Amino acid sequence: DVLPSPDGPAPSVSITEIRQYLRAQDIPFHDGYSCLHAPSLFIGGRGDQPLSANAPFTLFIDKTTGSFLCTATLAEGTWQDFQANVEMRLRGISPIPPACSEEVEEEMRQAREDARCIWERALPLWELLDEKETKETKALFGISQVTNATLKRFGVRYLRTARSLVFPWFSPQDATLKGLKLVRVEKNGDTITYVEETLPRFESYHNLFGLPLIGRRDTELVLTGWELDALALHQAAGVASVALPRGTTCLPPTLLPYLEQFKRITLWLGEDLRSWEAAKLFARKLSLKRCSLVRPGNLQPRPLEALNQGLNVTKILRSALLASHKSIVSFRQLREEVFGELVNTEQVSGVKWTRFPELNKLLKGHRRGELTIFTGPTGSGKTTFISEYALDLCMQGVCTLWGSFEINNVRLAKIMLTQFAGRRLEDQLELYDEWADRFEELPLYFMTFHGQQNIKTVIDTMQHAVYMYDITHVVVDNLQFMMGHENLSVDR
Repeated sequence: DVLPSPDGPAPSVSITEIRQYLRAQDIPFHDGYSCLHAPSLFIGGRGDQPLSANAPFTLFIDKTTGSFLCTATLAEGTWQDFQANVEMRLRGISPIPPACSEEVEEEMRQAREDARCIWERALPLWELLDEKETKETKALFGISQVTNATLKRFGVRYLRTARSLVFPWFSPQDATLKGLKLVRVEKNGDTITYVEETLPRFESYHNLFGLPLIGRRDTELVLTGWELDALALHQAAGVASVALPRGTTCLPPTLLPYLEQFKRITLWLGEDLRSWEAAKLFARKLSLKRCSLVRPGNLQPRPLEALNQGLNVTKILRSALLASHKSIVSFRQLREEVFGELVNTEQVSGVKWTRFPELNKLLKGHRRGELTIFTGPTGSGKTTFISEYALDLCMQGVCTLWGSFEINNVRLAKIMLTQFAGRRLEDQLELYDEWADRFEELPLYFMTFHGQQNIKTVIDTMQHAVYMYDITHVVVDNLQFMMGHENLSVDR
């Protein structure tokens, strides 16, 4: 995914400008947690009629980016698209939702068709002919304690041919099937890994699993990082729970409008420190004042594990910590956090590199909020090494943003793809699509700058990327190119 290019970046808009514009156009609105709520331009009514404050407020405008989504018609677009539609309405023309390119439309249609075919072939887990097979399948996924009633309520199915659980993504608008997530188990000795695949592709999979089961009057929600955790929470505590489509990797801003109705959101994302870090990051996006976080620990594992161990899930939820804390705290309030750091010394030291064990001895691991500088003469291999170093983390789910000011993105992507595949693809072109598909699934983004740049533009683009894609690792290659050589004497 390429972020806005420096020639035409999406102009940033402030929340004050958005409010002033809505007032100037007589559009009624009220303040939500992450979005402003307004009546939709895309529902009925003549263009030149003012929008009524009595109409349902189904249009949500993101306070940070100005992007909008109408939950009734699924029309979405940028702040500039919104302004263009307001102008059209004033001229008496019915607003038209911004359209995707035909190519994207076709790809999404094909993905929905593929999803429908898989869904029809998959069986409800409780309908497998053989009770032994059902028991073995449930044991394999660690869901022996999850009842058939829960599986049925969430519509989970099983695809025999792929030995995968199938989680449906239904449109919150009309309950049609929009996509699927397939999860299978891979065993390697004693270690179990869950392999996920989505239709449509990962980056356009904007699903909140469990959302259609939530009532309009529900005001409390538990946000989890995994579909099976959402099942466990509902069964063990009877709470409204949904799962994020990409777990702890990111919370896409397009999902924020669907979370606006909740006065209290508890984030229980997993059982390691990365989940804890992600929960703190997502709480900022969702508005700290309504969020509580379940701190990972031995007595507070992930929800599915808590159900399997027979722990009191309701009690764990009640002990969640408020995300917003005052500016001054006492040690008593920090006590649990300090204990957590002492217990999890390995995790505190960051995400380990799998390809560079020697580097782990030096740097311990990749931690947020740290700056690492690599220096060396021209041609010594800094870019080659850093691309492999970043790729290693990216493959472990660390969302990475590259700013390559020296070599262009095509060449950089070629280096990284070769390192990812571990082979010379120019000698085996028939394998290109297979490796490119796998590479595309990585949470990796490139800035489209090249050569000397205005530092403010670069910082703005980075901030935009952090909000949109929950970037936690930024690579700048290299500093001289970004600054321009003549400015090196100035302390910047």
